[in-house]
Amino acid sequence: MPRSIICALDTSNLDEAIATTKRLSPWVNTFKIGHALTLPNGLNVIEKLQDAGAERIFLDLKFHDIPNSVALAVREAAKHRVWMMTVHLTGGPAMLTAAVEEAKAYGEGQRPLIVGVSVLTSLDEQTLQNHLGVNRSLEEHMIFLSKEGMNADLDGVVCSAHEVKVLREALGKQAVIVTPGIRLGGATHDQKRVGDPNKALEDGADYLVIGRALSSADNPEELIQSLNLD
Repeated sequence: MPRSIICALDTSNLDEAIATTKRLSPWVNTFKIGHALTLPNGLNVIEKLQDAGAERIFLDLKFHDIPNSVALAVREAAKHRVWMMTVHLTGGPAMLTAAVEEAKAYGEGQRPLIVGVSVLTSLDEQTLQNHLGVNRSLEEHMIFLSKEGMNADLDGVVCSAHEVKVLREALGKQAVIVTPGIRLGGATHDQKRVGDPNKALEDGADYLVIGRALSSADNPEELIQSLNLD
């Protein structure tokens, strides 16, 4: 079973999410959930997915608020034994530190990993500069924010396949790199910076987030084997 694969459950339907988890759990042990599933169903959805066969849950809610609020959010998520969760790196050092300290309160082996999001994969450089007022290039901005995150003792970062190589070089081996926007051919949907799974791993990604291409596959075992991942 390739532990580098994370299946994104992109649905708000709990029954569908549970069914997908049961169907894929023989070949995938990690599942990502976000606002679509947690808002209508609450965080108790995590336990239901774990009961359905999800060994690890990646909670992708991208916390971004004042430090105390983010610390409380991390605390509540950690109670549900999530494996990893996301925060926005633009929240600043105090917010990032608050998230890390709350996670560390659970001790080694039990605490969730905290990874930072710098630039969403739905954004490109033109949007970043012309609409969000960022004067750096997209790559420079991601490196700057990612280093800020690692300085605050985050476990790693999220980035598209386009930035994996440069971020691995900038952050070193200690950073966990999670790469969404992985495509196995077909439509890119609402993401602009997408990539190939094998190239992303070769460039230094630790985990690949694959959504509809995997969750809707007729033969998920054959699809995963075709990727030739460890």
